Amino acid sequence: MLSELFYWLFNMSISASIAGIIILLIGKVKKLPRRFAHFMWIIPFLRMWIPVGVSGKYSLMTLISKYTSRTVPIYEGILDLTITNHIMAASEYSPLSYKVKLLDDLFTAAFIVWVIVAVALLVVSAVQYFSAKNEIKNAVLLRDNIYKSDRITIPATYGVFNPRIIIPEGYVNLDLKYVLAHETAHINRRDNFWRIIAFVTATVHWFNPLSWFFLKNFLEETELACDEQVLEDLGEDEKKAYATALVDCAESRNVFVSSFGGAGIRLRIDRILSYRRLSVLSIICFTMFAFAIGYVLLTNASY
Repeated sequence: MLSELFYWLFNMSISASIAGIIILLIGKVKKLPRRFAHFMWIIPFLRMWIPVGVSGKYSLMTLISKYTSRTVPIYEGILDLTITNHIMAASEYSPLSYKVKLLDDLFTAAFIVWVIVAVALLVVSAVQYFSAKNEIKNAVLLRDNIYKSDRITIPATYGVFNPRIIIPEGYVNLDLKYVLAHETAHINRRDNFWRIIAFVTATVHWFNPLSWFFLKNFLEETELACDEQVLEDLGEDEKKAYATALVDCAESRNVFVSSFGGAGIRLRIDRILSYRRLSVLSIICFTMFAFAIGYVLLTNASY
């Protein structure tokens, strides 16, 4: 049973890696709105969590299955549910039976190591999370959900269910219009919640180095998408002011905190200054494109 669990987890990680690489390549298209690029990261994350999928004639897995994988049926009906099997190390699948006994022992040992490391990473992450909360324990209320603290150096949003915008004490007398707009956008988008989900996902697949690379890119896209949402409400003449406010902030290193300066500054400034609002037609086209990519990458090969 233990070896079977890790066997399918490993297969899920391979499928997610294929999907993630495609999303990375699509994200390189400069004209693609970052909110769409950010949204499409849900595809590899779903691949990391859901072992079964619907068979699709035009699935990318259909092409791959001709060379390096096979499809294992789970349920046949109106929708055929299957699991993509990249490893192909088993002779039977219900229950799972390996071609050689050594593989059973190998995957059982791998499961034990996986659990130990995953739990250790989660414990370390919990310590980091509560350390971040401790930074704002004595924050002083300014108004609404905005606080000031002498324990931080850049504006940031802390918390998931009751988020607070924390301003460094030295920022209190400055014009915070753009800072507050950015942090409010993080709150409206529930970005801290999605940050935690993304980090837990990478932790579950810690053995896959691509999962951490995907996490890094997802967090960068989070900031770019947040910038786009702020720019929707700003005039053309305010772009430079927003970019200038961004330069004044240093980068955050805490994965659980949405900070005003929390991504590649040069890239964000370039995106800000070149931003153009989308037409209704563009939104429709990009939405159709996103759903088409979702179909190709989330469906499994026919069997």
